[in-house]
Amino acid sequence: MLRCFKDFRRHAIDFQIPIMEIASQFLLYETTNKYFHRAHLRMSQAPANTKMSRFNIAPDMDSSSSNSNEYTSYQDSKVPLNGLQYSDMDAESQNFLTDHQLGKKKFEAEYSPGSASFGMSVFNLGNAIMGSGILGLAYAMANTGIAMFVILLVAVAIFSLYSVHLLLKTANEGGSLVYEQLGYKAFGIPGKLAASCCITMQNFGAMASYLYIVKYELPIVIKAFLDSNNNSWYTNGDYLVLIVTVAIILPLSLLKNLGYLGYTSGFSLLCMVFFVIVVIYKKFQIPCPLPENFINITVNVSQPQVNTTDEECCKPKYFIFNSQTVYAVPILTFAFVCHPAILPMYEELKDRSRRKMQNVANVSFLGMFVMYLLAALFGYLTFNEAVEPELLHTYSKVYSFDVVLLIVRFAVLIAVTLTVPVVLFPIRNSVNQLLCASKDFSWPRHICITVALLVCVNILVIFVPTIRDIFGFIGASAAAMLIFILPSAFYIKLVKKESMKSVQKIGATLFLIMGFMVMISSMALIIADWIHNAGSSDEHADGH
Repeated sequence: MLRCFKDFRRHAIDFQIPIMEIASQFLLYETTNKYFHRAHLRMSQAPANTKMSRFNIAPDMDSSSSNSNEYTSYQDSKVPLNGLQYSDMDAESQNFLTDHQLGKKKFEAEYSPGSASFGMSVFNLGNAIMGSGILGLAYAMANTGIAMFVILLVAVAIFSLYSVHLLLKTANEGGSLVYEQLGYKAFGIPGKLAASCCITMQNFGAMASYLYIVKYELPIVIKAFLDSNNNSWYTNGDYLVLIVTVAIILPLSLLKNLGYLGYTSGFSLLCMVFFVIVVIYKKFQIPCPLPENFINITVNVSQPQVNTTDEECCKPKYFIFNSQTVYAVPILTFAFVCHPAILPMYEELKDRSRRKMQNVANVSFLGMFVMYLLAALFGYLTFNEAVEPELLHTYSKVYSFDVVLLIVRFAVLIAVTLTVPVVLFPIRNSVNQLLCASKDFSWPRHICITVALLVCVNILVIFVPTIRDIFGFIGASAAAMLIFILPSAFYIKLVKKESMKSVQKIGATLFLIMGFMVMISSMALIIADWIHNAGSSDEHADGH
């Protein structure tokens, strides 16, 4: 016994175990050793085909080397000595562990406490909600009217919160905090692929919208700095998108770890808050209609004029229905989608519970609702029918140079340029998992996937005429799937304790049906508008 204690002490010192713990660990060791010794005696009376390899220790004569191997394995797996586990023993051999220890190990395996406070979670979710979609809301209001827009905004916000409720409840019942894994548990491989493809499409659309902002705003910033209206190649938006992609976005996107760029989400949110403040301020700076002296002094003469003579166009309208009204709901869904980020934030929430995370979502959505409403309302009241799909670009029709707007543009450009690699990161991971999930990291494959994704998004930005089409198509397809269809389908499939006749399941079923109706009708109307515009363009070309 003394020899075993000395061996134990020597190995403990080798692995830097505190001396005060040796006595208690030795008692555990002796108890285990005696138990195995009795088990060895029973085994010697068992049939010859029973093997001693079921146990982690060798006979007493080789206990020193055996114990050394045991402690080495525990040190490698970072398991503390006061929680020893012998995973390859049978159930009977594990009875010497107390119930408290077993309960503790089960708890540690199933629950990892988060560290994000309530306020930080609200801020992070606000970052996830807020994006380039805020720039298109004034255009949506201009094509629906103030009253209709407010009704749609309230409806989409409520539906998004209900979708968060379904998602959180499904995650608790389904036992997973990963969106794609819920899809797999609900519908197998098709469910996982549907969730992965929708998230990829949504991120791809967000990345395209950010590059559209570069295409629209960077030429204006360059012209302002050069004090020139020359249409040279360095003020061509298509060329500038390619240059920014190759010089800035591609090198950042090739990095294996983009953790240090995480601050850009907070910077983006601050830029958008500043943008909303400027939109409100400029509403009271730009008269409608513009007086003659205001036009001569400040209007950018190289751009088409707005609100110059017609007083009728300055009267706000409350209900509008036209060919562009079909883009309103997709633009709103694109602006509110954040559901792939809900579950990771739920996992990081300190002292998390479903009710607490729902309150985080309620506060975040309320804040974004107010910002969206203010940006859309004051942007629309400033330009009325002349507002463009990208609100910030509309100001170039009035101001040839304005310091405040220049600061906003510059800040937004920096934010979206640095955000593109962050958005590209999960897309590349999804593609890599889909094509080469079992293979090790490879720089050639990493570079090829990154370049291919950037080439595709640049082609989209260069050849698709307006950011409205990106907002519309992604909002009607991927965003509608992520908000309406997938959460309700996962809920119906995975929450077993409620019958299909329950109020909750009936509500989820109606929500699912409404999601399909929204997606199909919006896509059909958008495609019809594309066909109509293409036909009008052909007729106009033939007329010339």
